[in-house]
Amino acid sequence: MAQAEKKGGLLWKSSASKKLLKEKVVLMYDEIFMTEDPSKCSPRFWEELFLMKVNLEYLESKLESLDGEELMKIKDNVNCLFQRCIQALGEEHPIRVVNALQTLCALIRGVHQKNKSTSGFDIINMLMGFDRAELCMKNLMESLDSLLCAEGSESLKSLCLKLLLCLVTVTDNISQNTILEYVMINSIFEAILQILSNPPSRREHGYDTVVLLALLVNYRKYESVNPYIVKLSIVDDEATLNGMGLVIAQALSEYNRQYKDKEEEHQSGFFSALTNMVGSMFIADADEKISVQTNEAILLALYEAVHLNRNFITVLAQSHPEMGLVTVPISPIPTTPVTPLGTTPPSSDVISSAELPLDADVQTSNLLITFLKYSSIVMQDTKDEHRLHSGKLCLIILTCIAEDQYANAFLHDDNVNFRVNLHRMPMRHRKKAADKNLPCRPLVCAVLALINLLKFLMSNETVLLAKHNIFTLALMVVNLFNMFITYGDTFLPTPSSYDELYYEIIRMHQNFDNLYSMVLRLSTNAGQWKEPASKVTHALVNIRAIINHFNPKIESYAAVNHISQLSEEQVLEVVRSNYDTLTLKLQDGLDQYERYSEQHKEAAFFKELVRSISINVRRNLAFNTLSQEVLLKEFSTIS
Repeated sequence: MAQAEKKGGLLWKSSASKKLLKEKVVLMYDEIFMTEDPSKCSPRFWEELFLMKVNLEYLESKLESLDGEELMKIKDNVNCLFQRCIQALGEEHPIRVVNALQTLCALIRGVHQKNKSTSGFDIINMLMGFDRAELCMKNLMESLDSLLCAEGSESLKSLCLKLLLCLVTVTDNISQNTILEYVMINSIFEAILQILSNPPSRREHGYDTVVLLALLVNYRKYESVNPYIVKLSIVDDEATLNGMGLVIAQALSEYNRQYKDKEEEHQSGFFSALTNMVGSMFIADADEKISVQTNEAILLALYEAVHLNRNFITVLAQSHPEMGLVTVPISPIPTTPVTPLGTTPPSSDVISSAELPLDADVQTSNLLITFLKYSSIVMQDTKDEHRLHSGKLCLIILTCIAEDQYANAFLHDDNVNFRVNLHRMPMRHRKKAADKNLPCRPLVCAVLALINLLKFLMSNETVLLAKHNIFTLALMVVNLFNMFITYGDTFLPTPSSYDELYYEIIRMHQNFDNLYSMVLRLSTNAGQWKEPASKVTHALVNIRAIINHFNPKIESYAAVNHISQLSEEQVLEVVRSNYDTLTLKLQDGLDQYERYSEQHKEAAFFKELVRSISINVRRNLAFNTLSQEVLLKEFSTIS
């Protein structure tokens, strides 16, 4: 019994000792969580607090442990702490500034975690007080703007951006975060532009800056005038736009590179290493699939740039060494845009029609090629919800690009050709084509695979029709062919291009025949697809006329000349000699289409997408990466 008491006494003493050894900053936090003003007994309380190493975990957990009534009792102290943090941002001592930034983060996250169900105005009152909120946020945003624009510590700028990301993503639905009203009023847009246009700052902070801008653009974008949307739409500074494009290209290229590395590792027999990899970047299953974790935040940034800023389209065509494939430092994208329509010879950076040899380590590329490669990876496995959303976003981005006149000029320019290595789902019966065997063609060839698209729709008719009206898409594809059939002689580069179009329709006639059989079957039934299927039936009239006119001619030519299988040139000879007897119907309205509209078509999609991004950014936001030791070392000469 005595031994037990002694043991108990030792345990008590040990516990008490640990309590006495509680770090000073925690004791100071405890004083703040009392109802009395901590500076009454200690006039230098606030000055000392910001010299202490911040304990983010304790401060956040302390806030979360209080119930609503307890939190309201210490509201004045919380308000005071928030204001003191803002004041500390203007001090010369960098450690005070760093600690103030981290404390602000803990306050914002802690109060929001505690009051998830309450309105944003309650949050504002708890953090700042209604009567002082406008001035507090004005001072906060001005301080952050100054710190981001100043020539100073890169770590400090990084922490400012992380605080802003914390502020933006503290709620799942950023449009319900009323504090962002003050971020709209007190804009930091110019600071964002400065970071993106300055190479050293861009290398350090480009990713966080681009993601922050993409999120700010999506704050109540359909409900009120968002100044970040307005300002982004009119940016015309080449250095800024190229900087944004480079950040996006680097992020996408890194995923492309890692996917390629894992694909090669997988094919080399290191499947076990792949499956045992720690982390969630790459996943392999029993079917030997290799898929890459999507980067929806950077895709959203690309979408907003393409969708809102007409000038950004030129950035897509800027030639640069493919990021991620070289270990040397990356240079900025050249500022001279590629001239559309081949008015100047292609630069030496671009693979010309002569197919310049490619260095094994450096392949010339541009943002559009990098994006197409990334899209091909994302779209391999859309059973995962995130990859499905990313795949859809990729298609929306391509839609916006395709509606731009300059982009189309570049995509279709025969004088500016690239090799684009699109990834396909690995299958046992299909070997991967070597990169060196890829044809060198205009970029549009990597975007349009129209006949294969029709084949996909027909192969998956039952599954797709249960969810979608596939005839709208089929009609678009057929009408693209109709556009070339009806008006191709006015814009195709050479007469031989017209011959090749007919050759391809004849060669792939089975797909068009199958499509006609499908739409005819559904258009003659009294089901829900009768009308849309009928439209496709009527649209196929000229394609069917070409097939029905030339196929008998080709068979007759083969029979007369006793040839079992005609060559391409022989088929083309039959086509060229039988145009005059072909009868086609003139089709109007082929150049008319409904332009993409986010608000009317995709508002719900983007609302959920931004919510998912906000949650992911908040989860991955790490303030402790800037350790006090690193900061002390960095600021040792100053402090």
